Amino acid sequence: MILRLVMVLLTFVLATPLIVIVSNLVDPNGEVLSHLIDTVLAEYLTNSFIIMIGVGLGTVILGVSAAWLTSMCQFPGRSIFEWALLLPMAIPAYIIAYSYTGLLDFAGPIQTFLRDTFNLSYGDYYFPEIRSLGGAISMLTLVLFPYVYLLARAAFINQSICVLDVSRTLGYGPFRTFKTVALPLARPAIIAGASIAMMETLADYGTVEYFGIATFTTGILRTWYGLDSAVGASQLASILLIFVFSLVFLEQYSRRHARYHHTSQRHQAIDRIPLLGKAKVSAILFCSALVAFGFLIPAAQFLTWWISLGSEAISSDYLQLITHSVELALISALFILAVAVIFAYGKRLNKSAWMNPVMRISSLGYAMPGTVVAIGVLIPLTWFDNSLDSFMRETFDISTGLLLSGSLAGLLFAYLIRFLTLSLQTVDSGLERIKHSMEEAAKTMGYGHREILTKIHLPILRGSLLTAILMVFVDVLKELPATLVLRPFDFNTLAVKAFELASDERLMETAPYALTIVAVGIVPVIFLSRSITKTRDVKS
Repeated sequence: MILRLVMVLLTFVLATPLIVIVSNLVDPNGEVLSHLIDTVLAEYLTNSFIIMIGVGLGTVILGVSAAWLTSMCQFPGRSIFEWALLLPMAIPAYIIAYSYTGLLDFAGPIQTFLRDTFNLSYGDYYFPEIRSLGGAISMLTLVLFPYVYLLARAAFINQSICVLDVSRTLGYGPFRTFKTVALPLARPAIIAGASIAMMETLADYGTVEYFGIATFTTGILRTWYGLDSAVGASQLASILLIFVFSLVFLEQYSRRHARYHHTSQRHQAIDRIPLLGKAKVSAILFCSALVAFGFLIPAAQFLTWWISLGSEAISSDYLQLITHSVELALISALFILAVAVIFAYGKRLNKSAWMNPVMRISSLGYAMPGTVVAIGVLIPLTWFDNSLDSFMRETFDISTGLLLSGSLAGLLFAYLIRFLTLSLQTVDSGLERIKHSMEEAAKTMGYGHREILTKIHLPILRGSLLTAILMVFVDVLKELPATLVLRPFDFNTLAVKAFELASDERLMETAPYALTIVAVGIVPVIFLSRSITKTRDVKS
């Protein structure tokens, strides 16, 4: 009974920002929204839509191609590429944008080399503008294609060999088998990966802000700070949420008829297709290019900057920034894990009809961009702080100040909403692998639900719990818009520091902060790659 009450209260708390944002959409005093509709809303819609579609197509093409090559084909270096292709996930989009801007801008080494070598001046040659819609699509595609690669590769690896063998007996070659059999079977996974990539695109703030592109995420903060309108910002956030939830609905609708059947009792080892000649060289070059452009070149650029700056690269607050970032990420990960365990264990104990909407509401946050979450959290917390301060002043002549909206509590609340789904899904999937017979045996020994959880489930779930902590830890470390809006005064993180330096065009000085974020981000990438490879024994 107590667990049910706690879950209901937590669900209401988690839904509060969403309720606040949506309620402002029908605000009768909508002058700001009318002004935005007349001036910039069309630009926000157009740019956001173009970037989202561009990234969606790019991630599908790159991710599916790489997944098929590393899963079903044999060529030199395949075993290295199968995990190396996940490395771009360790680099936030805004970080890779900084590196390529420094590399490709007018004052960068490539254009400087062209001018010096061929004795050219400004205007004598054409060079693609990195700070553009095309540049933003390219940057986001390079770091988001691993989402499609990850899910598509898992789908290809776990497809029954019987189905693929039948297609071969019908005379289908490798390409036709891929096109007519493997690709349709993997379609749900591919669509899910593309949907995640497009939602991350709509949630991006650092890249589009740095490139000077007007999208919903930049418009929300400009309305909040520039027009000093919380209502206008939340109305824009509501429109963005319609975009995001429409994407989620379309993803679920597209696989409404999907059914999964086992065609054999056990999987056979995959007999990969050997690539020869031009096909082998093309596969190596393609995978190498993805790893190079998505990870090696940006990392090398930051390392070069760091080395060139020498001792001046690390500022006096570098260690403090690491401490702030690590402590905040670790506390958030543990806090979110505790809430995830409550929801996952509550779901296991209760099979009631009300459990489904509770779980859905608690999982909505991951589909909400960081800017939207920040606005949704800041409005109610500011109202609470101001109301409490006003009451205390009138009653006791004491000012309480900003207890929640000006402290780490608000930031932790935003992280809880944003990243609970990651932790919850990991813990829930781990619990599903534990047989209920173990609980029944424990009950016969007099164990209650609390003892079963602490003495049986949690020890068995150590791997899942560690994975959940790592995933949330790294995502909090990389999170920019929510941290930027909700952090307390004089409290900086690595992500915020890098963004501030880049905004001041001090790109070289971002090197130590960017590389630190990237180095930490590599850890969960290795875990993800190993977990996928272990899902099925394959021939190397």
